[in-house]
Amino acid sequence: MKGEMKMMEDVVIVGAGIAGLATAVALKRVGVRALVLERSQGIRATGAALSLFPNAWLALDALGVSHKLTRSYDPFLKGSVTNINTGDVQQVLFPDQGIRTVHRKALLEALAEELPTDSIRFSSKLAAIEIQEQGGGASIAVVHLEDGTTIKSKVLIGCDGVHSVVARWLGLAEPVHSGRSAVRSLAVFPQGHRFKREVQQFVDHQDKRAGFVPLNDREFYWFLTCKEENMTGEPEQIQREVLEKHAENFPSIYLDVVRHADLSTITWAPLMYRHPWRIIFGNLNKGNITVAGDAMHPMTPDLGQGGGSSLEDAVVLGRHIGNSIIKNGGQFVEGDMAKAIDDYVKERRWRGALLVTGSYFSGWIQQGGAKWWVRFLRDRLFFKYIFGFLAGLAYYNCGNLPAVSSGKED
Repeated sequence: MKGEMKMMEDVVIVGAGIAGLATAVALKRVGVRALVLERSQGIRATGAALSLFPNAWLALDALGVSHKLTRSYDPFLKGSVTNINTGDVQQVLFPDQGIRTVHRKALLEALAEELPTDSIRFSSKLAAIEIQEQGGGASIAVVHLEDGTTIKSKVLIGCDGVHSVVARWLGLAEPVHSGRSAVRSLAVFPQGHRFKREVQQFVDHQDKRAGFVPLNDREFYWFLTCKEENMTGEPEQIQREVLEKHAENFPSIYLDVVRHADLSTITWAPLMYRHPWRIIFGNLNKGNITVAGDAMHPMTPDLGQGGGSSLEDAVVLGRHIGNSIIKNGGQFVEGDMAKAIDDYVKERRWRGALLVTGSYFSGWIQQGGAKWWVRFLRDRLFFKYIFGFLAGLAYYNCGNLPAVSSGKED
């Protein structure tokens, strides 16, 4: 495929993660075929699992894929937070509809199944982006891949994660370290388990937080977050460091889950976020080019909104492009795409900044360290009063997709 020239695509999406695949599905629903460029050789499942709150399920309803997952994952309505230094246990109630923790790969596959088989181009690494003016105020994006392929597109959407090439091209400030890092993994109990079906978390006075949640009768998703540490290495080494260094004083119930880790799923990564004012005032779009998901608003995982916000982005972007098609009599009008994208950015800018702020604040309180007033805020006030307010962000409804009849849907 080296040197191949694709004359024109209506939409090119960079990245086949949650945001990229969901955006492609949303566009398909409004009659637009998108080409998804993915640098990996196949669908990636890094992260093992993720929690989806009501806002995420409303977005999945709009995309028409929620039914594939709800039948396999039961909702959780409550959880507990145990202070391992004092033994105090606080109950945490989740939104009325509960949350579901799902395999990340299952979500990605549910989205990918909705797309034509030729919609995703794997092993496609983005090298450069340029704009070609077309006259009359219209422009096209030209994408150059590392293998020499050049692709022209009427719309370019960067869904390429925290270190987004598209975001960098737009001039967005780089994400920053939160000062914390996380280990994530699945644990497998081949003979089944008898743990309660609820989210269990553990905190200490040394800036550490850990937890687990059952996915089904045999598997758990577990995590540990701590002040930034260099835990790069083989999975066995990371597991050993968790057991012997970071969580050695944690309850045996947690350590037992870690010992059952599926080593192929263990990952370590620093927790990154983009300053919210960079989202509010930054260049999130230029003409027919924009970003979505972590490429727009990377956030820490403390409110469980990374995946949900990406799904929201997809629906909102699909709606604005769909409305443009309706306005233009069922046609994909190149010159009108910049306005559709600008309307999408206006709708998502403040929502993204709010989620980033809430997630950072939640993590800062829960892992604030040994200062007495921070512990007081966490142990006496946060879960009783503040968490409920922050969890209210999960009640958000991003809306539906318009019914478009363009004759272009595959």
